Amino acid sequence: MRKILMLLCSVSLMVSCKTSSEVGSKKERKWRLVWEDDFERNDIFSTGVWSKIPRGKSDWNNTMSLDESLFEIKNGNLILIGKKNDIAPDDSSKFVTGGVFTKNGKYFEYGKVEIRCKLEATQGSWPAIWMLPKVGKWPYGGEIDILERLNFDNFVYQTIHTQYTQTNKENPKHYTTFPINPDDYNTYAVEIQPNELRFYVNDQFTFSYPRIEGNPEQFPFGKPFYLLIDMQLGGSWVGDVPDFEKPIRMYVDWVRYYQK
Repeated sequence: MRKILMLLCSVSLMVSCKTSSEVGSKKERKWRLVWEDDFERNDIFSTGVWSKIPRGKSDWNNTMSLDESLFEIKNGNLILIGKKNDIAPDDSSKFVTGGVFTKNGKYFEYGKVEIRCKLEATQGSWPAIWMLPKVGKWPYGGEIDILERLNFDNFVYQTIHTQYTQTNKENPKHYTTFPINPDDYNTYAVEIQPNELRFYVNDQFTFSYPRIEGNPEQFPFGKPFYLLIDMQLGGSWVGDVPDFEKPIRMYVDWVRYYQK
């Protein structure tokens, strides 16, 4: 009987230790803030993290301008502006817009990227917060769209692009839409995990994009990506921009990066 009692005590102790260890392990897996930018300063670019997105030939960057009037910091907000081109007479673009990215300044791998912002709108406005890889051509390197809003929509898009999603758009599903109050600040996030990407709006889970084993083109994530934040006007997806007088603004309150 004594041997049986000793054996039961040993088993109980082992279970207790395992349970305690599991609890401790779960606590260690909580998200931990490792970097943030709350824009509580006078110069957007003084940290060396951000730089201006230059003009390009794609829909998303063909109105980008480096003009200082399109970038502001005010009341703890990074403000990116889109407006009629009244600043550069030699520029053939009808509109000019501001955008920033962390390319060559900061890269993100596994973890959670979260942004709080407010978006003004006009017909043809296309503010976006998204991620591209340090290495790898599109779409093979992947693209993570944390937020896109079109025109006056009261919802946002969250999307994954890879070589795989070019032809396999529903298996697994690679995008979702989610309602917002566009007059308020809203929070948008993506969790980049080894086996899935998880998206959120205002702390509400919206959808996940899982890894499919045996197909590296389907899930090229977990490597260094940089963040882009831009206020674009016009494009084949969002449509044409009519004449408008008042500039529109994208207010970014903060950007945060968490890891476990």
